[in-house]
Amino acid sequence: MFYRATAPRVVHLVYAATGDLTLAQEATQEAFARAWRDWKRVSTHDDPVAWVRTVARRIAISEWRHGQARGRAHTRHGMTETVGSPSDDRVAVVAALRQLSPVLRETVALHYLADRSLEQIAQELEVPIGTVKARLHRGRAQLADLLRSTEPMSSAALARPSSLQRKENGHA
Repeated sequence: MFYRATAPRVVHLVYAATGDLTLAQEATQEAFARAWRDWKRVSTHDDPVAWVRTVARRIAISEWRHGQARGRAHTRHGMTETVGSPSDDRVAVVAALRQLSPVLRETVALHYLADRSLEQIAQELEVPIGTVKARLHRGRAQLADLLRSTEPMSSAALARPSSLQRKENGHA
């Protein structure tokens, strides 16, 4: 029951951090296996799900780093891989998340994908609530800028205030 109720959110969080769904699923499974193995210790934590999330995130980041090195080696040796195409929106969001600094990406993912409160995030990341608020503010602003810059020109132009369009066209 614990796994069924919590695994999807853990996968989403790890996916947001890495941009790799398969890696997120594998890291989540490994984290739950470790939790099961050490359940007597894990169950004494205030929030066992937070423990699983932290372990899954660390596993995924470690594997992602190793995968980046393998990918560079494969590219050097002419090996490539083909996969199906995700939607344009998903690509844009994942690309934008990947451009955030790791601390901003983690904070945004914990809040919006793992549905954590500011207090829970502060406790999990061991930072003051003010830091969490600042990171969320910066993360949202950067995501908005990044996602706006990926829109087609006509959509982006429609979204801009007319005074900004006039300035861009050389009119005051």
